[in-house]
Amino acid sequence: MPSLKESPYLPRAKSLATPNPMHILVSSTWWTFGITSIVQLVLFIRWLYRHIRNEELTRAFVHDMAANHLPHIYELLEMLCDEQGIKRNPLPPIRWIDLNYRPRT
Repeated sequence: MPSLKESPYLPRAKSLATPNPMHILVSSTWWTFGITSIVQLVLFIRWLYRHIRNEELTRAFVHDMAANHLPHIYELLEMLCDEQGIKRNPLPPIRWIDLNYRPRT
């Protein structure tokens, strides 16, 4: 009969001193840390995508307004000035300003 010290069911002192790497992965603190990190990363990427998309939509709206609608608005204003006999100024040119321009030195 095997002695009590040689039983395969009892933990050994050496295995308790150095935990198995699988026990570290099973630990609930690492799962909590990992899941919250992934959620934060997903939320950040979603926010970044929406922010960039909003800027693109705003830029497209401003470009469309200046290129398509302003000429019609100025044409109607000219007609109103002609009807009321108001001296009008020449149409201002559309000047595009590149706010992201960085001169190269």
